[in-house]
Amino acid sequence: MKTFFIKSQGCKQNQLEGQIISSELKKAGYIEVKTISKADIYILNSCSVTSHSDSQAKYLLGCVKRKNPNIKTVLVGCLAQTYEKHKDFNYKNIDLVLGNIEKINIEKYIDKLFYDGGFFVDDIFKQKEFNFKFLKNPDTTRVSVKIQDGCNNRCSYCIIPFARGNSRSNSIKNILKQIKIIVDSGIKEVVLTGIHIGQWGLEFNKKLIDLLKEIEKTDIQRYRLGSLYVNEIDDELISFLSESDKFCPHFHLSVQSLCDKTLKEMNRNYNTEDVFQIVEKLKKNFHLPFLGCDIIVGFPGETDEDFNITFKNLKKLKLSSIHCFPYSKREGTSAFYKNNQIQNSIKTKRVNLILNLSKELHKEFLNQNKNTKAQILIEKKSEKTGLYSAITKNYIKLYIKDDNNNLRHTIKTVNLNDFELF
Repeated sequence: MKTFFIKSQGCKQNQLEGQIISSELKKAGYIEVKTISKADIYILNSCSVTSHSDSQAKYLLGCVKRKNPNIKTVLVGCLAQTYEKHKDFNYKNIDLVLGNIEKINIEKYIDKLFYDGGFFVDDIFKQKEFNFKFLKNPDTTRVSVKIQDGCNNRCSYCIIPFARGNSRSNSIKNILKQIKIIVDSGIKEVVLTGIHIGQWGLEFNKKLIDLLKEIEKTDIQRYRLGSLYVNEIDDELISFLSESDKFCPHFHLSVQSLCDKTLKEMNRNYNTEDVFQIVEKLKKNFHLPFLGCDIIVGFPGETDEDFNITFKNLKKLKLSSIHCFPYSKREGTSAFYKNNQIQNSIKTKRVNLILNLSKELHKEFLNQNKNTKAQILIEKKSEKTGLYSAITKNYIKLYIKDDNNNLRHTIKTVNLNDFELF
């Protein structure tokens, strides 16, 4: 019996696909192990959203081979899919390479490892159908459900469409069947995930709200959404979600900048005023919603004045949290060829300023919730501390001490004033 170790980098979708890869290999008779030293096969389910992700993947693959020259290495995912963009990458120490379509069917390729290896990466833009396999035995408290893949937008900084292809939607039938499997396993919450979930349903002339109306009819007790574009949150969606008992008021907004000049250069199809209007509506229609966003700093040509505009607007928005990262050059994107690239030291300084602001905003958000009652989902118990982790519908993490060892997957209402919030 061959053993394997798998590591997934990056987004929730990649983490979910890693679980599916593991499940498929187990069905094919392979055994998953928790340490590389016990593995015959090392699988890296890679991310390529930034140059740091690429560097980390290359380091991990090289490190594994140096420690164990006899181990078979498999590179799958976004770095594999965009291999043509990485002419400096040495593939000679990798035994098998699978793109994002091929990796979901890894059991069809894995035996090649022990013969001639191979490189199997088809043109992702030829893929028209949604590639889906059911996750039968989820082992987490909150389970991601893949509803969509790919993206039709071409933001000037983003390599992901070249790694994931154009938008493709999972069917309502498949999504509801996956949710039923999850409910039947005792899980109370799902996270609807994808590369660009706001583009779900385009192929069959439907919108995200049409899917959510069907999910409301299922027995799942809670659901939350992955990242949403600002201009895809309309009044109809807000009204629908605000009346739902199942929806978790947790919004992660794909913002990227709050300077109109930079947004235009990024090829984003909204402006700063649109962001302010949506945030105001969300605060008005939901009780203490968690509002997070992504911000890229150091985009080519972003001056100190441009950055200060973004920074001041973030202060005014008063979000719950900000995920900030430096612009990363991705060969093949239009921004890669732009002049006025920003020094790394300047990017680092700007990232730190926004992350410090995010800490202040998150602390303020937690204080607003301090004296309220909240529904929490109890997750795993730490063997080290004896504490259960738990999460509110609006994405506040806390810890509970209880001698009962069977509280996982339990939903209860508590007074947040009795806990330390994180």
